[in-house]
Formats: sequence, structure tokens, C-alpha cells
Amino acid sequence: MSTQWTVSEDAINSLTNSSTHHYVILVPFQRVASIDATLCFIMQRCTCTLYNAKMQQTSPCTTSPVDSILDLVGNTPMLKMHTIDTGLCDLFLKLELQNPGQSIKDRIAVTMIDKAEREGDLKKGVRIIEATAGNTGIALALVASQKGYEITVVVPDKMSEGKIAHLRAMGARVILARSDVEKGHPDYYQDVAKKLADENGWFFVNQFSNEANVEAHYATTGPEIWAQMDGNIDAIVIGVGSGGTISGIGKYLKEKNPDIEVILADPEGSILAPLVNEGKEVSAGSWLVEGIGEDFVPSITDLDLVTKGYWITDKESFVTARELLQLEGVLAGSSTGTLVAAAKHWAKEQSEPKRIVTFACDHGSKYLAKMFNDYWMLDQGFIEREQHHDLRDLISRRHETKEDFTLTPTLPVIQAIKNMRLYDISQMAVIDSQGQVIGILDESDILLGVITDADNFRKPVSEFMSTKLSTLPSTASINELIPLFSNDMVAIVLDDSSNFLGLITKIDLINHLRKQLPR
Repeated sequence: MSTQWTVSEDAINSLTNSSTHHYVILVPFQRVASIDATLCFIMQRCTCTLYNAKMQQTSPCTTSPVDSILDLVGNTPMLKMHTIDTGLCDLFLKLELQNPGQSIKDRIAVTMIDKAEREGDLKKGVRIIEATAGNTGIALALVASQKGYEITVVVPDKMSEGKIAHLRAMGARVILARSDVEKGHPDYYQDVAKKLADENGWFFVNQFSNEANVEAHYATTGPEIWAQMDGNIDAIVIGVGSGGTISGIGKYLKEKNPDIEVILADPEGSILAPLVNEGKEVSAGSWLVEGIGEDFVPSITDLDLVTKGYWITDKESFVTARELLQLEGVLAGSSTGTLVAAAKHWAKEQSEPKRIVTFACDHGSKYLAKMFNDYWMLDQGFIEREQHHDLRDLISRRHETKEDFTLTPTLPVIQAIKNMRLYDISQMAVIDSQGQVIGILDESDILLGVITDADNFRKPVSEFMSTKLSTLPSTASINELIPLFSNDMVAIVLDDSSNFLGLITKIDLINHLRKQLPR
């Protein structure tokens, strides 16, 4: 039996005097904010489901508090995809981004630290140190904060600023290591972490050879997937960072059903997919996807569990992650893009319906400045735009398509500074009412103007902009940029009708030359 109530005094009395029924409460949308305390009181006294007049909630409210943020690790939901194209197959996404540290790595952090404490390897007063692509560090920092440990995290210098900011906000000390060297080099991030641990007597977690990493997924993630899918799984798509996920989940699911295929999603440049598919050892390349892909085989990684591997390019990974947000509403990280792309490839090779599971490994909020930023994607060459085969191709923010940020001559200097900080640029074109460039304002112009008189912050940019302008037609040679840059100037590019097309700076030329290199 269920009863619908609007929140009134009579309803409250009736609800709280009964303990035998499950009640459904109908709440007017406009009153939700004002009745929180009342609802909390009711939910503490009886079992109920809350419905909002505009937003239906179909799952029962959770009324039991947990003792620690760490108690919320695991038991993440499984989401069926409906719009992503997987041919005849059904794709399911386990939302590991809903862990409190926003990634699947929360699971192994809890398990590895608990095991170290039990075995006496980690004691109060000892600092934790780990080498990580970011998410394990965040997870360990979360555990460390709750258990009273200090932590140092060594990360490769390609990690997103969002992850690094997250680590520092949690009190972790962050050390950046080179991402262009392989294991065995003294500047490799794992070697840096081990050296610091040995020199200072710190506890080196070492997820890449820590069996508790595998145990975490064998004991929790694997059983959760099996239960959520009612044992009806044909394939699971997993990446390898440290190897614990593929080894733990793969082992558990294979024990349940040996016919389940374990598929490796690997960034192009990693050594693992060629090793799985051809038994071929290749030299590691480079990739921008974070958290998966390796230049060595971690000792805890059981590649014998893997049926097939797919090399996925950075571009396909990032485009797929953006597609996942646009089509399914899931804001997930770059490695999720790799996993979903590999799942799509496997699905389209099937001749009959199959059920595939993969992961939203971490939250996409850490990547808003990177793969979810159109300009970053353009700078990396991952978003295609019209090519002209002249100087227009070097303009990173094209004026004709309103990609750039410009100033008006009457704008106060203080506002120009805010715009520069907001858009993370150091110089801006000043354009008059006819659309003509009449000046360039850069950081040096501002500094010289305000260092002796703070009142100049409120004066118009026209009083401080440089009017010594260097214009080039779009048909000019790249070599004509060099003299301008040598004189610390920017190039103002015009079309045949003298219309402003955009600016070219030194970094624009550098980016253009970098894109010519093989990836």
C-alpha cells in the first residue's frame, strides 16, 4: 500500500505515527527549498519516496548516514547507452566517476592503504608517496586526509591543470616529472618517486606492482558488474594504467564465465595493444590521453586474460568523450573516450547482438580546459577547420569567425586586464567602430602605463596601446613573420580588401611547426 500526501501538518502526523507502510510524498516544486527540514524529519521517521511536481525521482531516498567519506567508495551505478552508435550491441557504462574522489582509483587507494597499515608498512607519522597520472594521487590524498597522513605525488608533466589543482587543494605536495622519458630514466616519474621514498624513509605505494591494486577490483568492481548485469555479459572493455583493473576484473569475470571477452583499449603509442595482438614489442610513442597506456608492462598486469586490443588515437578518444557528453549526458575524462571508442570498434565487428560493459573512469570536470575546450582542440589539430594554405592557417583565433577577443579604444585598462586574465592571452587587438585595427595592447604596455600612476588603470586603452602596427597580407610567406617576431611584435593579418583576419604570435608559429611533426 502507498499513500500520496502534500506536506501538511496532518500529513506529517499521519506519516510519523506509522512504521508499517512505504509512503510517497508529492512535493510542490516551488516549495522544495522551504521544506527541507520538514522532509528530513519525515524521512528519519518512516520509509518514503519523494516526488517533485516537476522532476520525478524514481529511487528511494537514502536515509542512513555513513561514518566516513571513504564508505561511499564503490557500488557505482551502471548506465545503459542509448544514442552512442554500437551497431547491434548494447553498451553499458559503469559510472566510476561517482566515487567521492571522482574516479575508479578510489577503490585501490582504500585497499592499498588498508593493507599497508595491516602489514605494518605504513605507520602514523610516515609520509605517503606515489607516482601517478593524477587520479590515484587524488584518491590517495583523499584516504590520507581521512587517516591523518601527509602525501607527496609525482605526476608526469602532461597532466591536466585540473588534476594538479585538485591534488594541491587536498593538501598533497605535487612534483612534476618529465613525460618524454621512459622507465629506467632518472627523471621518469616512477623512478623519481622511488628515489624520494628511499632517501626519506617514506612509504612508496607503487600501484604498478602492488597486489592490493588487483585485489580491490577482484573483490569489489568485478562482483558489482556481475550482479548489475545479472551475469549477462559478452565483453568488457578496459584500459591499462597500472594493470590492476584489467587483472582483477578480468580474473573475476573469467572465473564466472570463461567465454567473456576482455578487450584492451589502448592509446596509440602505448606498447600494449601490439603486444596483445601480435606478440610484438614496439618502442613507446607519445599520447595525450591521461591515465592509461604504458611504455612497459606493469608486473601485476595479466595480459593473458585479454582477447584483443585496440589502438585508439588521441583525436578519436577526445572526440568520443565529447560525443559521450553531447549524446548521453556523461561528462567523463579522456581515458573514457578511449574505452568507449574501443567498445564501438569491437561492437561493430559483431554479427549478432552482444552486451558490452566499460567504464566512465573519471570525471570530465578535470578536462574542461583541455579536450572540452574547442580552442585547445583546435590548437592540437583535433578539430578540423577550413585550410587556406597561407597565413590564415596560423591564426589560432580567427576574427572572421568570431573566435578572437578584441578591445574597444574606450575600454578602461582595468577591464582589459580582466579580459586578458579571463581568456588567458597576453595581447589583444584594439578595433574601432569601423572594424579596423588601430592598436595592439599587451602586458608591457599596461605595465609601463600603471607602474608610476595607479590612476591609469581607469583610463582608456587608447592611451596605452601601441600604434606601431605590422600588417601582412594572408598570402605572405611564413619567413616574413621572423623579422616581426625578432622585434617583439605580432603580425596583423589582412585579406585582399584589408579586412582584419586575426593575429599571429610567436606561439602560433611554434604550434604550427609542431603540428607538422609526426605524432
